[in-house]
Amino acid sequence: MTTPRREAERVGDLTTPCLLLTESVMRRNIGRLKSRLKSLGVPLRPHLKTPKCVEIARLLMDTPQGPATVSTLREAEVFADAGVRDMMYAVGIVPSKLDRVMALRRCGVDLSIVLDSVEAAQAVAERSRAEGAAIPALIEIDSDGHRAGVRPRDTARLIEIGRTLHAAGALRGVMTHAGSSYALNTKAALEAAAEQERAAAVSCAETLRNFGLPVAIVSVGSTPTAHYARDLTGITEVRAGNFVFFDLVMNGVGVCTTDDIAASVLASVIGHQPSNGWILVDAGWMSLSRDRGTARQTVDQGYGIVTDTNGKPYRDLIVVEVNQEQGIIAVRPGSNATLPDLPIGTRVRILPNHACATAAQHDHYNVIADQDSDVVTATWRRFAGW
Repeated sequence: MTTPRREAERVGDLTTPCLLLTESVMRRNIGRLKSRLKSLGVPLRPHLKTPKCVEIARLLMDTPQGPATVSTLREAEVFADAGVRDMMYAVGIVPSKLDRVMALRRCGVDLSIVLDSVEAAQAVAERSRAEGAAIPALIEIDSDGHRAGVRPRDTARLIEIGRTLHAAGALRGVMTHAGSSYALNTKAALEAAAEQERAAAVSCAETLRNFGLPVAIVSVGSTPTAHYARDLTGITEVRAGNFVFFDLVMNGVGVCTTDDIAASVLASVIGHQPSNGWILVDAGWMSLSRDRGTARQTVDQGYGIVTDTNGKPYRDLIVVEVNQEQGIIAVRPGSNATLPDLPIGTRVRILPNHACATAAQHDHYNVIADQDSDVVTATWRRFAGW
């Protein structure tokens, strides 16, 4: 919900550290992916786990009712209260969570769930029969060895899960997530990952259909593959979430530039250690997170790139270390750049490694229209929990 304001607040008046969101950049990111998927003839089921915010969800979804993807039941419950009626809970289900799933479904929410084991399928089937109403489930496919899912060649397991769900009217389809794409950084590799993801999901759907099992949904998605897929034949929807803000990991993958990063942390200079070449700021891991997602990429961005208040990066200036409430800024190791003169109280912005992790450290977004705007146009609340 938007917090009422008595008057427009300026960025320079905000208490640091805090989270800034550049609305024009975010809207451009959303429009870019939606336009691309439209050209491929496949709709977007946006993942709301990155923003966890009702106002942003409404910008991402095609309608106020959805469709949407969530990563926690808390997300599903909050968005349901806001009127969203079509959601996929895209994390493997356990029987203890079925009570909350059913509570949402009884309220008119078409919430589907995900699983990859016969045991989970049996629990869902049994609960569906007990309720007299099917709980729609998708079988998760492991398309790249990255995490959970049924391997495409494990036909026996796939069919047993499918038959178990179908016997209770609960089989909705298949889904996969090409998480290994985050480790790539060339156009050819990303295109290949997108095709591997597509082919795995489609082949599993065809296998199920060949055994007489219905597959209505064939769902794929990750931010890199969504932007690099060249062909989505056989796919019914694409899921992605990080693209709404982007971050330095996605920049390292090659999906965006630093100008596309919509979320940043505003911080203040609190000290200097000239002998070490350090500038200290009041943004530590409690506001930036400890995510080091760029450490294995070609360019290690430390804990974030440092920019001025208009979003212009200082040359090779990064956050090299974080304590709980303090960050240490220095010139990137190996660079011949010079440390800028930033007196005590100077405001800087820090671009995050992982937008999801950094946003999770904060309870609201301070929204600005453009990168160089000093006016906070709105405060959008975000939520947490499971």
